[in-house]
Amino acid sequence: MIIDQFLQYALDILKKNKISNYQLEASLLISFILNKPKSWIYGFNETKINYKQYKILQHLLKKRIKGIPIAYILGFCEFWSLKINVSPCVLIPRKDTEIIVDVVLQKIDTKIKKILDLGTGSGALSLALACEHNILDITAIDFSDKIINIAKNNAKKLNIKNITFLKSNWFSHLKNDKFDIIISNPPYISYKEYLFLKKQLKFEPIKSLVSNQNGLNDLDHIISNSLKYLNNYGWLILEHGYKQGSIIKNKLKIKKFKNIKQYSDIQGYNRVICGQKFL
Repeated sequence: MIIDQFLQYALDILKKNKISNYQLEASLLISFILNKPKSWIYGFNETKINYKQYKILQHLLKKRIKGIPIAYILGFCEFWSLKINVSPCVLIPRKDTEIIVDVVLQKIDTKIKKILDLGTGSGALSLALACEHNILDITAIDFSDKIINIAKNNAKKLNIKNITFLKSNWFSHLKNDKFDIIISNPPYISYKEYLFLKKQLKFEPIKSLVSNQNGLNDLDHIISNSLKYLNNYGWLILEHGYKQGSIIKNKLKIKKFKNIKQYSDIQGYNRVICGQKFL
């Protein structure tokens, strides 16, 4: 069997099983198995592959058909053009979450240096920001050592040294630290929504997805406590559910945040919101 046949075999199976991005995922699997870039695969598509490689492909295809996300199968995904290692104990970074990076970059000036990333997971947001500005002093927290170790390993792999990783349940271990910007992509799905989306999300950590009080509990906690940890004129930047925009905006107003602005995802839904602290 040659690569071209190998690729077609993967395409046919993924398409038959209604994997939406079957063309991209087929090429990602072949690239992973052969340890070659996608451009090489298409440039040398008449190269022969061996039986062992064919069996590995069959094994990985079976996993994908069961619904295991491609990122967990490969062990990595792309975020902000960075290769981020992931495992089933961390949420797979989404394209929509890159909006937070865009918003932070708009806010950064010579006075803004200290950033807090609440619920860092794989470290994707902190890593993206650290790559853009190595003068930033970033603190990235999450609630378990296992998660923190994944983020630390990503930073080491990318040779990023301006992030401090800390085990903390939201603000619990921050003491009296103050930050210029606080960012978070917290759990914001309700249990009802999770049951509806369970087929798509069942392999991802439920603690990173679902929140009490109809998905608002963690967002509410962050908004209510962030003022204590923000410098004056500091910014709080949050991702939220597409139906939660007006609720989160109102919560920020109640806590006296100013200059509140909402940002839409690629589908046009409000997805990220920011507000500024004033004394």
